[in-house]
Amino acid sequence: MYEIEYTQGAIDDLRYFRKHEQRIIVEAIDSSLRYEPTVETRQRKHMRPNPLGEWELRIGEFRVLYDVAEKIKIVEIERIGQKRGNKFFFQGKEEAI
Repeated sequence: MYEIEYTQGAIDDLRYFRKHEQRIIVEAIDSSLRYEPTVETRQRKHMRPNPLGEWELRIGEFRVLYDVAEKIKIVEIERIGQKRGNKFFFQGKEEAI
């Protein structure tokens, strides 16, 4: 079982969403990344090299970017945002990945 940690950026991103959305996101993170976070599925994929996160978790329109430290079994949530088309939005602002 992996421990899940949030960066300050991810915590700030999460606070941007409404309480109902926050609950959906946190529950999906816990259920999807607690076990086998590096196994690709329809919701999880390994991303091309970028500065924000090695992996992406899709939760409807929401996106969670995260890294995994396999040896110490930690999933670090880097950013939480939304994806519209091919663009990522964090706290309502577009960011290139």
